[in-house]
Order: sequence, then structure tokens, then C-alpha cells
Amino acid sequence: MTTRWSRRGFLTASTASALSVTLPTPVAAAQESAAEEADEFAALRAKWRTLILGEGFSPTAEPFKSRLAELGSTAGQLRSTMAPAAGSLWPDLVYADPEPDTDQESYGYSGNLNSSYNRLSTLAQAYSRPGTGLTGDSTLRTAILTGLDHLGTEVYNKDQTRYGNWYSWQIGAPQALLDVCVLMYDSLTAARIADYCAAVDHFVPDSAVAAYTGTSTGANRVDLCRVLALRGIVGGSAAKVALARDALSPVFPYVSSGDGLYTDGSFIQHTTVPYTGSYGSVLLGGLGLLFALLNESTWAVTDAKRQIVFDAVEHAWAPFLYNGLVMDGVSGRAISRGLSASDSKQIQQDDHLRGHPILASIVLLGQGASTTESARWRGLVKGWLQRDYYSPPMSNPSIGLSHLARLKSVLDDTTIAPIAEPTGHRLFTGMARATHRRPGWAASLSMADRRITYYETGNGENLRGWHTGSGLLYWWGDTFGNGQYSDAFWPTVDPCRLPGTTASRKVLADAAGGDWGASLPDVNWVGGTTDGQRAAIGQYLKGLQSTLLAKKSWFFLDDTVVCLGAGIRCTDGTPVETTVDNRNLGPTGNSPFTVDGTTTPLAYPWSQTLTGTRWAHIGGHGGYVFPGGANVKALREARDGRWSDINKGGSTTVLNRKYLTMYVDHGTDPTAGTYAYLLMPGATAAQTQARAAATGWVNVLANTDDQQGVAVASLGFTGVNFWFGGTVGDLVASDPCCVLIQERSDGTAVICVSDPMRTRTSLTLTWNRAVASVTSRPATVTSATTGASLTLAFGDLSATAGATQRVTVRLG
Repeated sequence: MTTRWSRRGFLTASTASALSVTLPTPVAAAQESAAEEADEFAALRAKWRTLILGEGFSPTAEPFKSRLAELGSTAGQLRSTMAPAAGSLWPDLVYADPEPDTDQESYGYSGNLNSSYNRLSTLAQAYSRPGTGLTGDSTLRTAILTGLDHLGTEVYNKDQTRYGNWYSWQIGAPQALLDVCVLMYDSLTAARIADYCAAVDHFVPDSAVAAYTGTSTGANRVDLCRVLALRGIVGGSAAKVALARDALSPVFPYVSSGDGLYTDGSFIQHTTVPYTGSYGSVLLGGLGLLFALLNESTWAVTDAKRQIVFDAVEHAWAPFLYNGLVMDGVSGRAISRGLSASDSKQIQQDDHLRGHPILASIVLLGQGASTTESARWRGLVKGWLQRDYYSPPMSNPSIGLSHLARLKSVLDDTTIAPIAEPTGHRLFTGMARATHRRPGWAASLSMADRRITYYETGNGENLRGWHTGSGLLYWWGDTFGNGQYSDAFWPTVDPCRLPGTTASRKVLADAAGGDWGASLPDVNWVGGTTDGQRAAIGQYLKGLQSTLLAKKSWFFLDDTVVCLGAGIRCTDGTPVETTVDNRNLGPTGNSPFTVDGTTTPLAYPWSQTLTGTRWAHIGGHGGYVFPGGANVKALREARDGRWSDINKGGSTTVLNRKYLTMYVDHGTDPTAGTYAYLLMPGATAAQTQARAAATGWVNVLANTDDQQGVAVASLGFTGVNFWFGGTVGDLVASDPCCVLIQERSDGTAVICVSDPMRTRTSLTLTWNRAVASVTSRPATVTSATTGASLTLAFGDLSATAGATQRVTVRLG
């Protein structure tokens, strides 16, 4: 390993003859210190070049050769169309605001400023990277400098008042500007650098990170710190770099409300929005870059709480990654981003394409973590990369070359073995989300409560995500269904028939409820309990701008999710439906659909009311069982949609996808609607039929407006959601709570209890089952009585944030 010596370090380490030299005068010492600092800034600029350009790949090998050639072609087109004029650098990106008093209208103009700098960054990368055909091209260099000067003179300068979206001025534009400054540093005069730095100082003053609030939290704070750090490195300001490092510290600690990471692995941005897969990705990538940039420098990030971020790789991000994709339930309004209306080369930003940068960021974060952590993360990433058959990451045209190089290094690393997908259940009470993983499949559940919004819209995005928090149950298979929500699902699906949801057909306006997660249902009972493998979860549902009320429960088991609904009532004057499933069958839609042993017609459109149905099966997907029989409506339909329908910046190209939908029609203005069904992901028709024939496999203990519960004797499982206190089977609860009991073959049992409402100051639970002793219990259990029955008395649960309280007993 090569040791990097400073001038002072070299003098200190010199031979004895150096002792006879004259000691530096104060002036000489100051000059030497300044020279050392200049050396360190140069080293950091070089490191940043490597971080953003990538390393360790051959520009003549694929996929890099083609990507570099494409970069050169794009840069050539951008150079040829650049036309500096008043109000624009490119004719299609007018940034001058014609109505400075109309903030909403000026959002697009500030966004065009951001895009203009991003285009200059593209030019600078083509100039700096090998194999582009424009590497070191003097004409291109002149164009870049011309563009920088034009934007600096016209709009991004210390005398300009910002308009439109704050993000463009404080994050988007300065990040791209400073990247260009690093890449073109040797071509910039001192005066130019001073002017650019003065502009950044004007729009991103030190006060931008003075308080951890507003737009300076979570991922946004990390982005601001990146701007400050690069401003310091480009402009030679140690104080700016130090400020950037220190301003990261508020991002690290766990939070109990608002933006940030929670102890249960939740990640929130915009106060009420689960955002692990979008803003969380930005935070992870930004921290990875800054940790790597500043590592081993004077300004290394040494805050001990940064370990929380390292722990979050497996605690917060990994649970939502599956075969290369990141689950849509934690991606907020990003689910509505597809093909752009203004750039035909931009591809759909689906769950896989959002997942791949997270994988690369995990690899990058490893540069600042321990050797053990880094090696394990690389094993996780290798597994996700190899299993992503639907959207191979190395063919992802939207991922940057530097990230692509990081992923390639993992795939080529023969010392790393891929780590398999885990099994188990994770409940994220901090953001009303859950994930369930079993061999061969995974599922995710999205809910909403008084802390977590129904959905997020904003900037004209995700205009019809109204019901995505109404119990949306996503699921994927290991070798099937990985494109279920990737293949134009969001613009073509019926937004009132999302899988697992109960919804009123009341017509809602685009962006109903307000921007930035403004609307929250006035409910407390949302959450559940888990032993780490199985779970009982419930949601008291109140519809968005609707009179709809419902009690919904899910019991996550080994090969099945048992779904119950009760107390469904509404006075909207419209039908109310519970969508059993709504499978995206792609452009062809040729999956067979079998009902009680009969294969239905493969035709579009097709619909039928399935009366007294016991089971159904979708070929290549999975099975559904209806205990006791149910009346279910089924339809095949070919649905048209455009990304512009759900995102104002989306493409207007008409897309068509075929769907097979099953739903329970509760009728118009129901007063006591119910449903019960079993979801069996990946099951064959024979397995589904066998489960339906085993009528005693699941015992529905209760399905009312007061309690919902099931027991599966063969699994030793009992789960009950007590919406109010009462008796269900062998369980008696004094107050609302969620209970899961798992009896084991060794004569022990685990009782898991939670207070989803976060309001219980006391709770008594009795299990009418002989119990010999309590072998472990949390501090929240104030007393336990054993014998012919077990009685547990809990103290104050209001501060447990809905977390599972786990008690282990030996059965009598």
C-alpha cells in the first residue's frame, strides 16, 4: 500500500540531517500549511472525479464501450443544439421566468435551469471519460466553458433572486455545476471559480444547514451537504468542507417522528411518506459518496452514530429489495415516473430500475464501512444482481457508468458468494408497512394512519395514487411476476381496484387530498405483531374524501396470506369493492384462469360473477381460496393508459396492458360488508384445489367489526386483531390490541402482543390454555399468572410505538 505523505510529514520523517535545518518562520509555516491544504483539495478533487466517473472498467469492453459511445453521441447532439440566448442556453430549456410573481408557473422554468446544468455535466463527462469520441476535444471544452459563463452571467449568480422550485437552486443546479467545475478544473480561471462559488454561496448559504428542519432534513440534508463539501473543495475553503461534514450528523440518529430512520427500520421523508426506495436511495447514495470522498482526509466523517446508517443497509433497505427491485410501497410519488414527454430516450423508472442504484450505493457505502460489513453487503448485492432475470442490471441504460462499474466489480469478484433471499416477516410500524418473505415468493403491505399519508402527490406527479395506502398487498415470485408492477402497471391499472384494497368507486379529482402527503386518515388502529416469521396485521380503514369505513386484517403464514374484511360501510352513493387481486398479464394476457376446476374463456373483454366460488387459480401466478364459498366478480380487460394520465411530465404515448381482476362487490352504500379469502402466491392449481378441499385447515375465529382472528392448528398459529376488547376463541383481551400465538413442537409457545393504537396505559390478556411457566417476558409485562390459563398484565404500552411485546412460556 502506498503511503501518502504531506510536506510536513515528509520533513518529520527525514533523516537526522534534517534536524539541523532552520525551523520555519511563522510566515513560512503558514505558507507550508496553505500548500498542504491545497494539495489535499487537489487530492479530493481527484477522488471526486473517480467517484463520479467510475473506475476499474475497460472502456473497450461491454457494456461500457456502447455506453461511452452513446454518451459521446448524446454530447455531440447537445453541443450542436446549444444556442446561448437571452433566457436560455438550449432553445427547449427556457429558464427565464416571465411571471416572477407566479411561483407555481415558474416551477418549470427553475427546473429548466437545473436541466441546463445537467446537460453541461453530460458534456463534461463526455470530455473527461475515455472512449466517447469526444475525450479531451477542444471544441467541446470551449462549449462547456461558454455554457458555464452564459448560465453564470444570466441567471445563476450572486445577484439573482430565486424563483420556482427551491430544489433547483439549492441542490439540482449547484450539484451539477460543481461536478462540472471538478471535471473541468484545469480549464477554469481563478476568476471563473470565484464567481461560481459566489453563486453557490448565495443560493446555499451556511444557514441552509443551520437547523434540521423544513427542506433541510433526511435525503435533502445529505444533498445540501454534498453541495457544501464540493463548494469547499472547488473553492479551497476548509470551513465549508468542515461544515458539510458536521451538518451530516443530524441525519444519523434514529427519530421517533418526522423525517429520518426509525429503530424499526422505517424511513420517512416529507414528514408522512414512506420513502426508503426513492428519497432513501438518494440519502444512501449521497452518504456513500461523502463517506468515500472524505475518508482518510482531514474532514473524515467520524461521528460514531454513522454506524446507524451502516446497520440500516440490512435493517432498512434490504427488506424492501427483492431480486433487484425495490418495492413500490416505499417509493412515494416516484411510482408515477415513466417515459418522459420531453425526452424520448428516457426509459421507464420502474421498481427494478430504481432498485439497481440502491445496490450500487450499498457497494459504495462499503468503502467507508468495516471489511466484514463490506464483504457481506457485496454478497447480498451479488445475489440480487444474479436473480434479477426480469431486468438485468448490467443492461440498465438509466444507471450511471460509475454505478455500473461498481456492480460489475461485484459480479466479477470470484471471492464473493451470492447470498440468498432470507425468509421471515418484518413489520415497520413507523411507516405502516410490512414485508413477508417465504421460499419462492415475497409480499409487501401498504397502509395509512394518522401519522402516515394515504399517498403522496406533488409537482404534478402520482395524480391517482389515492388508494395505495388502503391495504395494497403487493407480491412477487422468485421466477415469476417480477415485472408485475414494472410493466406499465401504474398508468394502465384501474386506480380504484388495486390488489388487496377496499375502496369506494366515488370519483376523486386528480391529486385529491393535497400535495406532499397532506391527507391523513383519522385512525389509530393500524399495525400488528410478528414473531419474525409469521404475523397478524390490521388496518382500520377510512377512505380518502369518502365515508367508507372498514376493518381489514391479514395473517401472514408459510405459503398463504389469510385476508379478512368486516364492518364495511359507506354512504357515498357509489359501489364499494374489495379487490382480491388485479394481475397485470402484460400485452398478451394469455394466462389461463381456472375457477373450481373449470377453465374460463381466454377472451377480452370477459366478465362473470362467480357464485359460491371455493377456489380460483391464475396460471403462472398463484391461487385463491374462499373459505365456505364466496360470490366474486372476475373480469379480463385490456386497459389503455398514458404516463401523462398520472404524471404531468409523462409521455402521452398510449399503452395497453391486459388484466385479470377478481373483486368482491359490496354493493352501493353497504352497511356491514365482509370478505374472506386466502392468497397463495406461486401455488399450482392442484395445490389451490387441495387447500380449498381441506375445509378445516383454517378456522376463522371471528370476522366482525369488533374482532377478526384465525387459527391454523397444523401450524400451531393463532392470530387475533381485537378492534375492541372481548373474547375470541381461547383469548380474552381487556382492550384493543393485536395478538399472535405460536405454539411450538418442543412444548413452548410465543405470545406476541402489540398496541397498534399507541394509547394503552394498561392491558390484560388471558389465554385459556394450560401454561406451566413464563420463561421470558418484556418489562412491559407487570405480572403473569400461570396454571389452567395464562393471564398477562401489561403496564403502559403507549410509548412502545406499536412494537411487538414478546412473551415465551412453557405449556402445561
